[in-house]
Amino acid sequence: MTPATSAPPASDALLGVYRRAPMEFVRGAGVELFDADGRAYLDFVAGIAVNALGYSDAGLERAMREAIDGGLVHVSNLYRTAPGERLAEKLIERTFADRVFFCNSGAEANEGAFKMVRRWARTTGGTAKHEIIALRGAFHGRLFGTLAATDRPSYRAPFRPLAGGISIIERDLGEIDAALNAETVAAVIVEPVQGEGGVRVLDGEFLRALREMTRTRGIALILDEIQCGYGRTGTFFAHEQLGFTPDVLTVAKPMAGGLPMGAILATQAIGQTLQPGDHGTTFGGGPFVSSVALHVFDRLSDPGLLASVSINGAWLGEALQQLAAASPKIRAVRGIGYMWGIDVVDPAKDIVARALDLGLLICSAGDHTLRLLPPLVMERAELERGVKLLSEAVG
Repeated sequence: MTPATSAPPASDALLGVYRRAPMEFVRGAGVELFDADGRAYLDFVAGIAVNALGYSDAGLERAMREAIDGGLVHVSNLYRTAPGERLAEKLIERTFADRVFFCNSGAEANEGAFKMVRRWARTTGGTAKHEIIALRGAFHGRLFGTLAATDRPSYRAPFRPLAGGISIIERDLGEIDAALNAETVAAVIVEPVQGEGGVRVLDGEFLRALREMTRTRGIALILDEIQCGYGRTGTFFAHEQLGFTPDVLTVAKPMAGGLPMGAILATQAIGQTLQPGDHGTTFGGGPFVSSVALHVFDRLSDPGLLASVSINGAWLGEALQQLAAASPKIRAVRGIGYMWGIDVVDPAKDIVARALDLGLLICSAGDHTLRLLPPLVMERAELERGVKLLSEAVG
């Protein structure tokens, strides 16, 4: 195999919280990244589901130039600017939501959602109604509130005690039914497709039953679509395939084409309870990032692109199932659209490293699960090439 890179050692100036791959990326084109030596890598990571439009996309670059040339970069949320207001209106027109709050990341969106539902629950049930429940396998972020709702013991242990009033229970309707005390529980948060938790597509009947439980008991349902939303499952939002709407929805990753952006979408009943001073952000929804996000919204909500993700995603799933049937080193395949998890016998990190040497970028979702998150613009021929390289990497 050709070494992945001959780049110099990484700088010690950065905090060592990532085990970065050795190569240095310097440019991208289409669905490939190129390192400092000029070597191409087919990208099945997409910046962890961020770069939905791939690299050097002409429309995205034009939107960025126009946002710089014709407008403002930042003025703070003390003042009105049009791009964020237009984006909020588009999101409301597309969804169940009546109110939108912009922030800078998925973890921030979930932290803000926790505050929002607690503020709402206080108005309906008093101070006792404050608990937030997450499900086994969840990943909702690494801030103190979201870390308490994230089911990764190795992430949680060094930072205990975590935020109180947040618990994780099994993905079992009986246990959930027993835990959902209307007098004490403010909200349940769930990913329709658990990303970091192994790319687990939660059963539609399970989610619909959870929605009914929360509705009848006056408990808010938060859907975390930070990784699975914005087209990745073949519909603009994953919950569109489930036949119900949540009370609160959090989104982030691809919203602004690689620029930092997240959002909380909420019903009027919940959103209106937050008053001036209850929450805030310096950068969230600024004019530059919102201008770019308007372009991304239009591109990723396009019916033609969504149909392509759905059709090609189904093909990708079949190809991965065939790969699993032919390889004793693959235990299971799960996913939907352009979001797939593969349980493997070998350590996932070893296969990720072998794929890197072959010129394929993949990532993991646990010690023995590979995760595939290709750009949403990836076409069938490139998916086929990726599957072939993946087969070689699995061995």
